[in-house]
Amino acid sequence: MSYVFPPAAQSSVPVLGRIERFPVHRVYCVGRNYEEHAKEMGFTGREPPFFFLKPADAAVPVPAGETGTIAYPSLTKNLHHEIELVVAIGTGGRNIKAADAQKHIYGYAVGLDMTRRDLQGEMKKQGRPWCIGKAFDESAPIGPITPVDKAGDVTNAEIYVQVNGQDRQRSNVSKLIWNIGETIEHLSAAWELQPGDLIFTGTPEGVAAVVSGDTLVGGVAGLGTLSVKIA
Repeated sequence: MSYVFPPAAQSSVPVLGRIERFPVHRVYCVGRNYEEHAKEMGFTGREPPFFFLKPADAAVPVPAGETGTIAYPSLTKNLHHEIELVVAIGTGGRNIKAADAQKHIYGYAVGLDMTRRDLQGEMKKQGRPWCIGKAFDESAPIGPITPVDKAGDVTNAEIYVQVNGQDRQRSNVSKLIWNIGETIEHLSAAWELQPGDLIFTGTPEGVAAVVSGDTLVGGVAGLGTLSVKIA
């Protein structure tokens, strides 16, 4: 097969303990999936889950023990961090039941859903899509994927992010409104999941702005840490 110009390189994420990398197909994100975060965004209760997507090449892989760099994005004056547990799909499927979801998971990672909050807010006011606020370049830094058999009990893991050494977000994955299995059930009813899909499962309360020069260090217990500097 030939192309009119060379195709872009495959987006991929390192896997702990393996030379092979995890090829990224799609990046799905769950909105307002921790109750306290929903409240700080002006919502309450267990609303039906909803999703948005980021481009596969928005994922910025950061190897273990290193600090990645992302540029402060254009058009915004209010860039927010959102620390998240990321689920990496290894076996695809449609209409996956929550009870069967674990069979489809390859592993887990620590991710950041970076958000141009001012642009997202303006789109909300106008009833327009959030893409400009959520799906921009380098908006999904991610650490190495830990295979399921090495990850421990992520469903009860502490999740946190610090900015310049100070706590910003700290909670527990057990506080997800829609747990991992339920999220996969809802998501696979709307899209056929594929090997290589990443699911950012939502962020706890404490989201706030960062500026150029800030260093973010986030983690999920059992999965190591993700370190990112804003250039």
